[in-house]
Amino acid sequence: MPLALITNDDGIGSPGLYALAGGAREAGYDVVVAAPAADASGAGASVRSVTDDGHTAVFTHDDIPELAGIEAWSVAADPAYIVHATGQGWFTRAPDVVLSGINIGANTGAQILHSGTVGAVLAGALHGWSGIALSLACGLATPEAPHWETVTGLLPELLDRLRSRPAGTPWTVNVPDVPAAELPPIREAALCATGAVRVRVVHRAPERGPDGVRPGGLRSFVSEDHSEALPGTDVALLAAGHPTVTELVPLGSRPGATGYGRAWS
Repeated sequence: MPLALITNDDGIGSPGLYALAGGAREAGYDVVVAAPAADASGAGASVRSVTDDGHTAVFTHDDIPELAGIEAWSVAADPAYIVHATGQGWFTRAPDVVLSGINIGANTGAQILHSGTVGAVLAGALHGWSGIALSLACGLATPEAPHWETVTGLLPELLDRLRSRPAGTPWTVNVPDVPAAELPPIREAALCATGAVRVRVVHRAPERGPDGVRPGGLRSFVSEDHSEALPGTDVALLAAGHPTVTELVPLGSRPGATGYGRAWS
């Protein structure tokens, strides 16, 4: 059977990770799980790792009841690092596909640049592996009973379609947090210019007081807004209740754009 590498950015303790691993196994894949030891949300495609001697990232083999019969590793590193390490021969068998998630909260618009969930599949694309970043659109608060099964129910069709694309194709998929029976058809979506989740940063300047100088700070406020999304974008389609799939373009260049490739008069 083909092998799926399962990772995420919510960490090895996330129930979404367990649901994805089980869903991939039910879809006919061998599965190996390697996920960050701690929450790595917002890591993007970082290859940061926590080392014990300045060089070695620590990893441990975990026996997780929810992953009975599945090889699972906890790694003191970000998800893209884990995928990159796999590409450097960590496991004796290279994966056929990278699956990342199931993330708690949607990953939409151009702000997927910051997503560790998406960063993992982009790292896989650099090694020639196709992948899917899967996210549950449940708002900013974690629901009491997330509908993981709604996401995993789409996996067989998504994986079948992904196999028809060139090797190294990365997809991002967002699924509303509703029962599977209430789910409308999945739609291909363009990336919104921004994204539904907005991060506003407020600057506090240093202040001098009787006890000395109080340091300045940057405070973040997170909100969600669908009002500015154009029709056909992931944010707009999700707001209308549709699950969305978007094929991403791996990092490249635009030859001839700078003008340095031609003679100047």
